Amino acid sequence: MAIDKTLLGILACPVDKGPLLLVENELLYNPRLRRAYPIENGIPVLLTDDARDVDDAEHESILARAQS
Repeated sequence: MAIDKTLLGILACPVDKGPLLLVENELLYNPRLRRAYPIENGIPVLLTDDARDVDDAEHESILARAQS
């Protein structure tokens, strides 16, 4: 299930309140903090405890796959 562009425009990182990048409908990504938030069954999980940090190599890979 794809995330609607309108919903994506409303969603924000719970930490810095900035916009998130959609990555292949599998995660939402904050490139400023290098934090990845999962999407489970089409539902974004924007809980700081469920987010994970991303290293340099994965950061580049995520940016290459991100949808604008």
